[in-house]
Amino acid sequence: MRESEKKSMYIEQTPEVLENGPNKNFDYDGRVKRTGNLMTASAHIITAVIGSGVLSLAWAIAQLGWVAGPAVLLAFSFITYFTSTLLADSYRSPGPVNGSRNYTYMDVVRSHLGGVKVQLCGLAQYGNLIGVTIGYTITASISMVAVERSNCFHRHGHHVKCSISNYPYMIIFAVIQIILSQIPNFHELSWLSIVAAVMSFAYSSIGLGLSIAKVAGGGHARTSLTGVTVGVDVSGTEKVWRSFQAIGDIAFAYAYSTVLIEIQDTLKSPPPENKVMKRASLIGVSTTTIFYVLCGCIGYAAFGNKAPGNFLTGFGFYEPFWLIDFANVCIAIHLIGAYQVFAQPIFSYVEKRCNKKWPENKFISTEHAINIPVCGTWYINLFRLVWRTTYVVVTAVMAMIFPFFNDFLGLIGAASFYPLTVYFPIEMHIAQAKIPKYSFTWIWLKILSWACLIVSLVAAAGSIQGLAQDVKTYKPFKTQ
Repeated sequence: MRESEKKSMYIEQTPEVLENGPNKNFDYDGRVKRTGNLMTASAHIITAVIGSGVLSLAWAIAQLGWVAGPAVLLAFSFITYFTSTLLADSYRSPGPVNGSRNYTYMDVVRSHLGGVKVQLCGLAQYGNLIGVTIGYTITASISMVAVERSNCFHRHGHHVKCSISNYPYMIIFAVIQIILSQIPNFHELSWLSIVAAVMSFAYSSIGLGLSIAKVAGGGHARTSLTGVTVGVDVSGTEKVWRSFQAIGDIAFAYAYSTVLIEIQDTLKSPPPENKVMKRASLIGVSTTTIFYVLCGCIGYAAFGNKAPGNFLTGFGFYEPFWLIDFANVCIAIHLIGAYQVFAQPIFSYVEKRCNKKWPENKFISTEHAINIPVCGTWYINLFRLVWRTTYVVVTAVMAMIFPFFNDFLGLIGAASFYPLTVYFPIEMHIAQAKIPKYSFTWIWLKILSWACLIVSLVAAAGSIQGLAQDVKTYKPFKTQ
C-alpha cells in the first residue's frame, strides 16, 4: 500500500462534512448511518454467547465436579471479558484523530499486525462462522423434534421410542433463514437480536426453574467434588476424554470474538465505540456467567453424575410437557436470530469482495426498490438474493448429510478459540501499546496466551475422540 493511501485511511471527516454531506442517511465513510447503542450491542452479544449450550452445562459440571467445574466457568468468563476489552480497543487503526474504523476482524488484524496473520485470521473466523451456522441448523431442528417427542411421551408414556425425523424441521428452519437473510446488513438486525436474547433468557430460566423444582422435590442425585467417579460411572479413559470435552464446551460457550468487531461497527459515535463495547461486553459476559453458573450448578445438583447432555432436548424432564414445549420453541426462535448474527459477516465479506472485483456489474451492484404496503420501500439486490439463498440451502444440506456436525463444530471451535479470542487480541494490544519485550506485562500476557493454547489443544483432542465415536455408528438420514 502506498504511503498516501495509508494516510487517507486514517483521516476522519470533520463535523461540517458530516452535516453537509450528500445524504444524512449515511456516515462519513459512505456506510449506512450507524444507530447501534449499548442496548443493541449487549443484545447482539447475549444472542451470540448464550446458545442452547447453556443447557448442557450440567453435563459439563458433572464431568469436572463441584470444585473444578465452577472454577473453569469463572476463569473463562474473566479471560473472555479481558480479551474482548483488548479487541474493542483495537477497533480503530493507529493514526490521527483516533484513526479510522475497521469493519471486520480481518481489517483489524491487517491494521495492527499485517502479513500472513491476516489470512490465518480469516481462515479461523470464517471457518468458525460457517461451522456455527450448520450447527445451529441441526440444533434448532433437534429442539423442534423435542416438542413432538414431548407430546408423544405425554400421550403414550415415557417407555415409547417416539422416533421423529429432524429433516422436515431443517427445511423449515432454512426457509425462515432464506427470508431473514435478505436483511441487508448487521445494522438492521437489532430487533432480531433483542427477540433472540429474550428467548435465551426464557429457556435458560425454564431449565433453571425445573432444576430447582427437582432439587426441592427431594431427589437423591449423586454428586461429588471431582464429578463422575472412575470405576462407577465411567472408566479412567472416559473420565479423561469427558473432562477434555467439558473444558472445551465451557471455553467455547463464551467465545463471541468472531463477531465482536462486526458488532462494534454498528455503534454510533460519539460516545467512543470502544467504551460502549467494553460496557456491552461486561453486561453480556456477566449476564452469561450468572446463567451459566446457576444452570450448570443447580442442574448438576438436580441430576448428579447422570446429568444428560441437554436436559430439555435430552429429556432430563418430561413434565410439565407444555412448559418443555415452550422452552424448546424458545430455543428454536433464539437460534433463528443467532444464525443471522453469525451469518451476516460471511454475507458481507463475499458481497464486498465481489463488488470490489466487479464494480460495473449491474447484477451485483444494482439495488431494486420495491414498495411494500405499511413497511415502506424495501431494496432488493439480485446478487444478494441468489448468493444468500444458496448459502442457506448449502448449510441446510450439510446439516442433513452430517447430522453429527456438532462434533465438527467442537473441533472448529477448538481451532478458532485460541487465535480469535486470545492470540490476536493480545498480540494487537502488545503492538498497539508498544509493550516492551520481556517486560512484566509482556511476560504475563504471553503466559495467558500459551495457557489458552494448551486448553484449545486439549479440547480439540476431546472433540476428535467424540467425532471418532460418532463416525463408528453413523447411518446417513437416520430418523431419531
